Amino acid sequence: MQALTADQYARLRQLAEAWNRCHLKAAKHEPRFNPRLGVDALCFQPHSLEDGRRGLLGALVTPVSLSLALVLDEPAAPPVTGHLELVLPYGCYPFVLESLGEADRWWRCELLDDLSDLGSLQEGSRLAQQLMERVMTPPAPNS
Repeated sequence: MQALTADQYARLRQLAEAWNRCHLKAAKHEPRFNPRLGVDALCFQPHSLEDGRRGLLGALVTPVSLSLALVLDEPAAPPVTGHLELVLPYGCYPFVLESLGEADRWWRCELLDDLSDLGSLQEGSRLAQQLMERVMTPPAPNS
């Protein structure tokens, strides 16, 4: 794994804090809300899109879900469509654009919508690591 820069870590932390401001209050009212979890952007690595745009791809743990998340290096004007499909080694994943305030946004592909059975932040981190290993490893060929 390639180490991120201090600026990249700061950007991910800023987006996690923006998620809290935008979504935490509503999330607390959901039955699947897990008070043992916080918002954490984990296992992010540089990623290039087919059209040449660059960004960071990783796992997003929130108190209600586990998602793949993509943060573009140069956030431009909002795209015409709020959908993006990424082809990763394990398959194709549909992302939707999630606004986190005026200029903050990321692309997110929710994979697990209930983390209520996780007992700690550490379990959430381990699950995020397993997710990234899985989606970034091609499937084994059929024998």
